[in-house]
Amino acid sequence: MSTSSPELLVELDRSRPRGLRSQIEQGLRDAIRAGRLRPDSRLPSTRALAADLRVTRGVVVAAYDQLAAEGYVTTRQGFGTVVNAIAAPTRTGRRTTTHNGVRYDFRPGAPDVRLFPHAAWARATRAAMKALSDVDLGYGDPCGLESLREALAEYLGRVRGVSCDPADVVVCNGFTHGLSLVARVLADSGCDEIAVEEPGQPRMWEQIEWAGARFRPIEVDDEGVRVDELAASPAGAILATPAHQYPTGVVLSAGRRVKLVDWAYTRSAYIIEDDYDAEYRYDRQPVGALQGVAPDRVIYAGSLSKSLAPALRLGWLVAPPRIRDDIVAGREMSDRFTTAMTQAAFAEFLGRGDLDRHLRRTRRIYRQRRDAVIGAVQDKFPGAYATGVSAGLHVVVKLPDGIDTAAFVTTAAREGILVYPLDHFRARPAHNEPPGLVMGYSRHSPHEIEDGIRRLAATAGTTVR
Repeated sequence: MSTSSPELLVELDRSRPRGLRSQIEQGLRDAIRAGRLRPDSRLPSTRALAADLRVTRGVVVAAYDQLAAEGYVTTRQGFGTVVNAIAAPTRTGRRTTTHNGVRYDFRPGAPDVRLFPHAAWARATRAAMKALSDVDLGYGDPCGLESLREALAEYLGRVRGVSCDPADVVVCNGFTHGLSLVARVLADSGCDEIAVEEPGQPRMWEQIEWAGARFRPIEVDDEGVRVDELAASPAGAILATPAHQYPTGVVLSAGRRVKLVDWAYTRSAYIIEDDYDAEYRYDRQPVGALQGVAPDRVIYAGSLSKSLAPALRLGWLVAPPRIRDDIVAGREMSDRFTTAMTQAAFAEFLGRGDLDRHLRRTRRIYRQRRDAVIGAVQDKFPGAYATGVSAGLHVVVKLPDGIDTAAFVTTAAREGILVYPLDHFRARPAHNEPPGLVMGYSRHSPHEIEDGIRRLAATAGTTVR
C-alpha cells in the first residue's frame, strides 16, 4: 500500500516483522536521504497521512516526532512539518564514519559498553575454551549448555529470589528473542492478545505482533500496572516489568503484586516478567522477582544487555514446565541453539564471581551519573523534575508546563542534544499528563550530564507554546 503522494513512496507491508511506525519512519528517511523529499518541502499533515495509509494518527505523530528528534524534519507552527537539509552520504567504495554533530545522546536502554570488563571476559573465555568438549562443539542442546543453566539457576536464586532448577532454564539470544519464542507459543495455544504496560517499550510490542499475537496497552500509575484494567481485558498474558517499570521507573507495589498473581491464577494466564535492569538498584536491595512467589504462572526473562553488553546476545527464560517444552520445541524449529562459545565463557565468568564484581563496580558509577541528572535538573532546569526510584539506567524528567515537546526535541537536536519524549513510549495519547522525557544517563560523565541539562534548560525557554 502506497500513499497518494507519489513523492513520498511510503509503502507499508503488514506482513513484515517491523511495526508500522518503523516502516513509515524508514520510508521517509529514505526519501529525504535520496533527495526525493527536498529541503523545505512540506510533509502531509499527520491526519492526512494517517488516513491515506489507514493507520492511527498516533502512529504518524510518533514517526514524525522521531524524525524530528533525528534532525530530518522540523515542525513549524502554522506551517506544518518540513524537511531539513541533510548532507548526502559520501560514496567512496569504502565504509566511512562522519561526525553527525551530536554532542550528547540521552537515549535510554543501553549500558556504557566502555565499562565492559575485557580482561575478566578474556580470562573466562580462555578457561572456557580449554574446558569445552568436542561434544559441546556440535549441534547443541536448544535449552543451553548444562554448565550455564546450572550457574544461572544458582545465581538467579541467590540474587533475584527465582525459584528454579537448571532444567527450568532456557538460554536464548537476548530478551527480544526469548519474548518472540514465548509470544509465538502463547499465540499458537490460543492466547492471541498479550497485555503490555502503557507507557512501555514499543519495540517489544512490535515483537509480539511479529510473533502473531496482538498487544493490549494497560495503563501504569504510581503503583505500577493497573490490574483492574487488566482484569477487564480479554488478555491471556501480560508482559510486565515489576522490579523497575520501563520507562516510568515505578516499582510494582506489594498490593499490586498480590493482585497480579491472583489475576494470573484466576484467569489461568501467564505473566512474562522482564527483569531487565534489576541489578541496578542504588538505595536498597531490589524487590525479589515475581517468579519466586508464582513459579507456575510466571515466565521469567533476563539478559546481559544492560549488565554487560547487548552485543553478547545472551539471555535466558525460566519457564513453568507446562509451557517450557513448547518453548524448547519452537526454539528447535527456529535457530536451534545459542553459540556454545559465548555460553561457556559466561558460565565461567559467572562461576568465578566476575559478574558480581562487575556489578558492584558499575553500580557505583551509574549511581554517580544518576545523581548528576537529579542534581542538574533541580539546579539548572527550573520547573522540571525527575521521577522514578533510584535504579536503572534512565530517569523520566517531567518538563515545565507550557513547553511544546515536539518543538523542544527538535530544537535540542539542532543544538546537538538528542532527547526522547515520553510520548514515544505510548500506544495511546496520554490525558492530563505533563510532558516528559525518558533520559538515559549511562553513557555520559557527570560533567557531560550537567552541561547537557544546562543546554536543555536554555532550549526550553524558546519552545513554550
